[in-house]
Amino acid sequence: MASVFERLKKIIIEQLGADEGEIAPDVSFVDDLEADSLDLIELITAIEEEFSTPQRKLEIPDEDAENIKTIQDAVDYLHDQGIKDK
Repeated sequence: MASVFERLKKIIIEQLGADEGEIAPDVSFVDDLEADSLDLIELITAIEEEFSTPQRKLEIPDEDAENIKTIQDAVDYLHDQGIKDK
């Protein structure tokens, strides 16, 4: 059973090349993982793909994406969208 955090961690490792040990809720995508603007766009796209279902396509508007600064921000956002741990 994969939690939202675990699913997100897998995406971050794949997209940003981060080590698993670097991934924690308070980690900043820009400050700690050194993601640039292109990395962030690709990360948001990968999150949308991972968390979309046939019944509901997840789309993260730019203004919401700008407020997702840490891994916990992303987890909280996904929970706020009704995405639950599996």
